[in-house]
Amino acid sequence: METAPLVPANRIIGEIYSLEDTICAVYQSQGKIESMTQDITHFKGRYLSLLERDGWEFASRSNASGVVVIIPVTAAGEIILVEQYRKPVGTTVIELPAGLVGDHVDPDESILSAAGRELEEETGFSAASLELLMNCPSSAGMSDEIVSFVLASGLERVGPGGGDESEEIEVHVIPLQEVDGWLKRQQAEGKPMDPKIYAALYWLNSKPE
Repeated sequence: METAPLVPANRIIGEIYSLEDTICAVYQSQGKIESMTQDITHFKGRYLSLLERDGWEFASRSNASGVVVIIPVTAAGEIILVEQYRKPVGTTVIELPAGLVGDHVDPDESILSAAGRELEEETGFSAASLELLMNCPSSAGMSDEIVSFVLASGLERVGPGGGDESEEIEVHVIPLQEVDGWLKRQQAEGKPMDPKIYAALYWLNSKPE
């Protein structure tokens, strides 16, 4: 019985890669995929997942589509900050109001809707105007999380704030002319500051009148 001639292994491998490239090109031309790379899920929790992509491990949100950070400025020229206990660092941290997008009843919640909801929930203020300033990564080497900064103006006190039943948030309303000194005093007392505060102050100082 005659046997089929052996095909060199390098030829087989080459044909496999050629076929893979062809499939990838077809799908890309149809706009169905951006790459053939697939993320490996090492762990998936209620709120966070640990993924790996091309040998790089990173964290990803399991329960939300995004994160919104609000920059609330009153008509009197005051910025509103919050202070709350953060378990990962074991102390209270001074921050801008912030929260997750799409982690409640509506998974398709918009960024601005989430901003208005979180602002009222945490600070007790509602905003007549919400403006998306910028989308940027929170920690590009550790997470795929994208943070959306939203400027809130036309503020009106409508409730007590303080967060939901799982939070205990203190609200600080500080005149912008005094905020640098106020932040320095908090730092001198050993209170950690979220650096996004300083990004917000930069944008406010750079914003045209």
